[in-house]
Amino acid sequence: MNHLCLLRLAVAAILTSSTVNVALFAAARDRPNVLFLLTDDQRPDTIHELGNPNIDTPNLDALARRGVAFTRAVCANPICTPSRAEILSGRSGFRNGVIDFGRQIDPTLKLWPQAMTEAGYRSWYVGKWHNDGRPIQRGYEQTLGLFTGGGGKWWKDTVDWKGTPVTGYRGWIFQDDERNLFPERGVGLTPDISSKFADAAIEFIRRKPAEPFFLQVAFTAPHDPLYFPPGFEEKYAADKLPLPANFLPEHPFDHGNFDGRDEQLLPWPRTPRMIRELLAVYYAVISDLDKQVGRIVESLRETEQLDNTIIIFSSDHGLGVGSHGLRGKQSMYEHTINVPLLLAGPHIPAGEIRDAQVYLRELYPTTCELVGIEIPKTVDGTSFAQVITGKTANTHDHVFCYFRDKQRMIRESQWKLIHYPAIERWQLFDLIADPNELIDLSGDTTKAEVLKRLRTKLRAEQVAAGDPLAAG
Repeated sequence: MNHLCLLRLAVAAILTSSTVNVALFAAARDRPNVLFLLTDDQRPDTIHELGNPNIDTPNLDALARRGVAFTRAVCANPICTPSRAEILSGRSGFRNGVIDFGRQIDPTLKLWPQAMTEAGYRSWYVGKWHNDGRPIQRGYEQTLGLFTGGGGKWWKDTVDWKGTPVTGYRGWIFQDDERNLFPERGVGLTPDISSKFADAAIEFIRRKPAEPFFLQVAFTAPHDPLYFPPGFEEKYAADKLPLPANFLPEHPFDHGNFDGRDEQLLPWPRTPRMIRELLAVYYAVISDLDKQVGRIVESLRETEQLDNTIIIFSSDHGLGVGSHGLRGKQSMYEHTINVPLLLAGPHIPAGEIRDAQVYLRELYPTTCELVGIEIPKTVDGTSFAQVITGKTANTHDHVFCYFRDKQRMIRESQWKLIHYPAIERWQLFDLIADPNELIDLSGDTTKAEVLKRLRTKLRAEQVAAGDPLAAG
């Protein structure tokens, strides 16, 4: 039996076993590459192939057809820094030290890129960095197209596509691992920024090293400030775009972030015209992002690495964009707590959809299992590799999510319970009968037992997570 046949048998054995035996790989170089594409503020309903006929995403559509799409993946904490810390650490924010901005990831944890590097991967990073330290201090070997803070002296006040003053990514700038800054490439977000990240990713891919690579590409799209990318100015006609099914002029109560930066980007009340115009530029940015994903995938094909590369596509959280009257992402609603999640590559089924509830932080252990790396003991997320391959339907019967000290949520297959501790308010939704979450059943006496059961379950999750609010 030749070496290639042995390798195929080894990988197949790993994918049909719940216990990874790393010895099945003759050497680290036999493992598949891993390309992790992460966007910023992308709603889960923004892929044409997965049910949105109003957006054009041919390359993400192709990726979905090549692999497995998850419809109920969650970010756990819907803001950038803690969500990304969960991804890096494979642990809840209550256990990795990062439940909000300005926190440091516990330095005793073995992060995802560290595990990959120690297993013989070339670990590279491109794009937005929004956690403490630098990528090369967190296990990545090298960066290209690194985009983070440090360019404040070049910043000039500017406005977005609509003339609204820019408040996001002010002073962010491209730089290298030695902290050399490149203001000539632009300070803050620019209309063509996604193409710059794609250029850097393609440069890494064309190196085609002897060892497998782990490449994370962190796009800023479609985070504000929004601009029409070159060539996409007329892509979407605002007056032809339907509003979100759960559009509201205002959220019915202060959910804990009414005075936050995200909500200040639009005046209250939100109007249909306002949201349609926002959707037109938001979709345009995503379509340009899709184009750049296509360029990256094509570079894998051109370098004959596509068939041996696991591609993961997701976002750090979703976004309101008018749903429930919200502009931002700080909520527990499906449009925000859910994220798009696609996985494609060797030994991953093609064209299948999974409704299993999984967390973004579980991408770390899942990837370890898929490529035959022992999952580090500091990781407490559960691998869902067996869900990907169809060996198991679910790994959780519910998920637990949180936002600062303002919101807590538990979601089963049918029921979702949201708690707003600061105002002692509850919401209960039947996600089968009411997928747009417009009918709050928390005051319905016929649902009293459901409410009681979920409150008990939520409290148990808080206690298990070490949530300080569990003591209240």
